[in-house]
Amino acid sequence: MTRTTRHSLRRIAGPMLALATVATGALGLALPQAAGASPAIHANASVSAPSFSFRTLDDHKDKTFNQLLSINDNGTIAGYFGIGTPATTHPNKGYLIHGPYGQGNYTNENFPGSQQTQVTGINLSGTTCGFYADPAGDNFGFVLKNGVWTVVIDPHTTGTTNQLLGLNNNGIAVGFYTDSKGHAHGYEFNFHTDAFSPVNIPGATSVTATGINQAGDVSGFYMNAKGSTVAFLRKGHKVISFSGPGSTNTMALGVNNSDEVVGTYAGTGTIMHGFIWSGGKLRTLDDPNGIGTTTINGLNDKGDIVGFYSVGSIVHGFLGVPS
Repeated sequence: MTRTTRHSLRRIAGPMLALATVATGALGLALPQAAGASPAIHANASVSAPSFSFRTLDDHKDKTFNQLLSINDNGTIAGYFGIGTPATTHPNKGYLIHGPYGQGNYTNENFPGSQQTQVTGINLSGTTCGFYADPAGDNFGFVLKNGVWTVVIDPHTTGTTNQLLGLNNNGIAVGFYTDSKGHAHGYEFNFHTDAFSPVNIPGATSVTATGINQAGDVSGFYMNAKGSTVAFLRKGHKVISFSGPGSTNTMALGVNNSDEVVGTYAGTGTIMHGFIWSGGKLRTLDDPNGIGTTTINGLNDKGDIVGFYSVGSIVHGFLGVPS
């Protein structure tokens, strides 16, 4: 079954092949552009990290590159393997992992006929979102619910990129699109009504929306006039901006219903630290196997986190559970 609307949506009923997800890049996560009007609230306080037990989870189909990007309250994780360069020899191939997270618990999921796919979000009902690439390398957002694929392209798109990066249990997904100049713009997409709405941050030159919770609070990151990348949490009309200690490159990548935000920030050189932000305080947290190479990409309402770290050229996925 296919359906096309004036909002450039196409629904396809068919078998689930292999879905994938991205965090800060695999298929190319571009920085979006935004506009807005009310001053942002800055919150950069840093405190010590909570205690977690970590577990490395890699699909054995590719032990050299795995990223885990989202986890729901049932503990189902969305992720992918394959670095994606070049796409014809090492493409992104996505999966879901169910507990107890053995190799037999991986399920492939890819957009039908796609060159590459990344599954970036999963909600409590098992609905997923993400994006896929065609042979030309153009990106298209998608939602997969009950075996039906919906292709999502914001009607304002004049560039080659649409990516959905997170969704909540109410059927609202968030992501970004690019214009003809390569500038990115954040947006929300309502799966039930096929409606799009912009995610704008005051004073930003680009905006990426990465996560949304039940209250409609949105996490993401934007580029300011100085060229720094700053994390944000938008609560209604209030925008809270924050950065990692001394960092000019901080990305918020997911939010739960308690307004806990996770992500990554750049330190000196090539150092990347994961973080958990809550109540105006940022806590640095790295997988002990990847100190200085950690990205936390998703979390659920139980406080479980997922992400990835690198050891040399090898990228591993991880699950962190509060101790």
